[in-house]
Amino acid sequence: MNGIGNEQVLNGYMKPDLQRKINFNPGPSKLPTPVLERAQSELMNYNGLGISVLEMSHRSADFAAITNDAKNSLKTLLNIPDNYKILFLQGGGCGQFSAVAMNLIAMKPTKTADYIVTGTWSAKAAKEAEKYGTINIVHPKSDSYTKIPQCTFNPNASYVYYCANETVHGVEFSNVPETNGVPIVTDMSSNILSRHVDISKFGVIFAGAQKNIGCAGVTVVIIREDLLSFAIPECPSILNYKSQADTNSLYNTPSCFSIYIMSLVLKWATSVGGVSVLFKENCIKSNLLYSTIDNSEGFYSCPVEKNCRSSMNVPFRAGGENGDPEIEKKFLVEAESLDMIGLKGHRTVGGIRASLYNSVSQEETKKLVEFMRDFCKRHRNQ
Repeated sequence: MNGIGNEQVLNGYMKPDLQRKINFNPGPSKLPTPVLERAQSELMNYNGLGISVLEMSHRSADFAAITNDAKNSLKTLLNIPDNYKILFLQGGGCGQFSAVAMNLIAMKPTKTADYIVTGTWSAKAAKEAEKYGTINIVHPKSDSYTKIPQCTFNPNASYVYYCANETVHGVEFSNVPETNGVPIVTDMSSNILSRHVDISKFGVIFAGAQKNIGCAGVTVVIIREDLLSFAIPECPSILNYKSQADTNSLYNTPSCFSIYIMSLVLKWATSVGGVSVLFKENCIKSNLLYSTIDNSEGFYSCPVEKNCRSSMNVPFRAGGENGDPEIEKKFLVEAESLDMIGLKGHRTVGGIRASLYNSVSQEETKKLVEFMRDFCKRHRNQ
């Protein structure tokens, strides 16, 4: 019987597949090629230590150096002020739906919070927060999320919450809501590092890494220090921001390899010119795609209002305003035959969606656009 030590099996696992796909997945998403190559080269022997990061003690000096590199890179790239803590936690964005409420809802005796609901993820966050206090839904539930509502906030709320970019519905905030001093919490899982933001306007920012800054397993939390000590008694220590800050995110064993991958992605982002360069690239990519949709004479359509269209996640329909299921099925099959994957829309809304995260190149976006134009010509009159 062949075990994992069998030479043929082992070599089979180690042989790289050089045929890379054009990856438009919404998350886990594409990682920069230099990051994958670096991780591959260091997998068996990290930094001459004779072991992998996968085998490394999370309390070792070597792993502390990886964590510090990631924090310093993130702090520089986002210009994070000194009065903020950077935490590397587990549980993904969904874990933070609970953690945010348990850590912040009791900042005021009324235990209330305002939630701007503009899509699937902010709706789920609001529903989770209702377990811990009174939640005011600024945007009522609708059949489709296509815009950002006009908002009036409760001045006595403990915080105001919104999702900066909704991956399912493709709605993105271009500005930070004005809350007149009420702390702002935002989920930036899918657009962190894609544009400049003034960190000082926020109380808490969190981001699951697997969409724009790394692989699944680690969630970044950036929190203003004065908000660290308000957790409700029922809050588990693993979700308690102060407990995690006091232990430098080592309350329990962290997602070591995910933090390592994130540190490499952040170095890559720095090497290509930082957030300003990435923002320009993202504008070019998204403008290419949206102009193709808008100039298709109705063959393609995007339901999102133009002033809040996402630069990261572009949902659209093919075959008319409401989409033609057969045409869209052909689109996805043909795209995959051209090595373009991850274009199927979210199961709750259907259609097509292209995710244009930082590591998706202009060239890859142009190939998608060229295919879309050709497909439109061939199927317009069907």
